[in-house]
Amino acid sequence: MAVLLMMLGAVQGLATAQTQIADADWEGEWLAEGTPFRVGVTLNNGLLKITQIESMGQIWSSGNGEIDGNIARVEVEYSGASGIIRAELLNPKTAVLSAASCQPKFMVVCALSLGRQAIFRKVAGQAASDSNN
Repeated sequence: MAVLLMMLGAVQGLATAQTQIADADWEGEWLAEGTPFRVGVTLNNGLLKITQIESMGQIWSSGNGEIDGNIARVEVEYSGASGIIRAELLNPKTAVLSAASCQPKFMVVCALSLGRQAIFRKVAGQAASDSNN
């Protein structure tokens, strides 16, 4: 997840759109814009499950994410750092991710990720992400 956290430094200051979001809009394969970093997202009983598809060689883990409207929060751990990734679904094909928290703050990945954003684009629907589990 370090790559995700570091990518958060690539994009800043996006305006959010007011869009009606359905739970199913979260599901599918998501690609971090400008990178090969790709995750699969599935929904089960209101919880998001994140699956690594292409993590660029990084080893990370995540807990189940909780959804509140167009905002999801997911616990992540990477190489001694842990935190919460906040994903805001702007529309069914675009999400903006940021680090809501990262500990310990002295870790480079935490220092580089706080206050940054990354854009993720949905590149495939639910069926494609389910096939990679």
